[in-house]
Amino acid sequence: MRISNEQVSAICTAAAQVLQESRFADQAIERQLKEHQHWTIAEQGFAAEQIYALIRYYRLLCVVSGKTPLTIEDWEYLLGASLILQKHPAGAQFQFLSKEQILTAYLNISEQRALRESIPDWLDVLGQTELGDKWAATIHALNELPHLVLRVNRLKTDAATLLKDLAKYQIYGRVIQDDAVLIEQRGKMFSTPAFRNGWFELQDFSSQQVAPFLEAQPGMRVIDACAGNGGKTLHLAALMQNKGRIIALDTDAKKLEQLRLRARRAGVSIIETRQIESSKTIKRLAQSADRVLLDVPCTGLGVLRRNPDTRWRLSPEHLNTIYGVQRDILERYGKLCKPDGKMVYATCSILPSENQQQVDSYINKIGEKYTLEASRSIFPQDEGFDGFYMARLLSH
Repeated sequence: MRISNEQVSAICTAAAQVLQESRFADQAIERQLKEHQHWTIAEQGFAAEQIYALIRYYRLLCVVSGKTPLTIEDWEYLLGASLILQKHPAGAQFQFLSKEQILTAYLNISEQRALRESIPDWLDVLGQTELGDKWAATIHALNELPHLVLRVNRLKTDAATLLKDLAKYQIYGRVIQDDAVLIEQRGKMFSTPAFRNGWFELQDFSSQQVAPFLEAQPGMRVIDACAGNGGKTLHLAALMQNKGRIIALDTDAKKLEQLRLRARRAGVSIIETRQIESSKTIKRLAQSADRVLLDVPCTGLGVLRRNPDTRWRLSPEHLNTIYGVQRDILERYGKLCKPDGKMVYATCSILPSENQQQVDSYINKIGEKYTLEASRSIFPQDEGFDGFYMARLLSH
């Protein structure tokens, strides 16, 4: 396979936008794919994969190529080095690079984990401190390519029917659990009638574990306090058989509008969106919910596979801010649950400082208001999907 100059330019441009202009990776990739809609699905997939590889292994590639990129030409050095390390045939077309020098440079630093896994030194120290012997396998797994998983919308169809319909468009997959479908051969699935008709949502397997963990039942009053675009909100609605009421809260009006659009497509009618404009929004809902979901802001280190630019955006100072936000949400939103109700605290992080330590601290602070009923930590090296944490608290 040979990469065209057009592809090289697009890949390097997108990576430069992310690392030098602080654009988000998914947005930079989406822009390039829109500008090159004439590419085949395979060409689009290859370009996206190589952009992510440049972002993911940026630090490593700078070392082995001997370049800290300032120009698009410099980025070509990193792309060539990346393809050589991947043992991709296209690496041979970058003749200004020596394959032997690249491989030798890699061997020389391969024992240094922070360089090998291409993460900042402070993050490597933090991971080792918090996870100990588990950290090496965790960060290695977080550098693997993410799976593509769909959640079947049970309000409209079932897994077998969805897979049969997607197969008409050369998109193939298999059921891995309940309504989770792992896509093994991709295509333009968001152009299919199945997507337009609300038969599925894109949602990783680990993320799909959160809504069932809340144990919401049809007819209940549920508050999703950090709803965002509503992936878990919609899952809750399906589990509740579209019976009851879900109040979806968020500070971002645009995300709530996106949730409303998704809900219409999914055939969900029990969701009420409310923008959090002041503390009064929360106070009015005190002790009103049978179930409360707190899918709180976090570092996102559990989803580093699909958001590799996160490692370059985070800082130790940012962590302290995140910890404060998580504590504040627990303290304020914990008041929304009725006695004998249940609340789930969830993150897409693998750090104990964001997970069980936050829950333990909260329970110790409030006394007998809540007790921990169950918790679960999902690590990417154990189950092969994103890292997640969830804790279910019983209200008294």
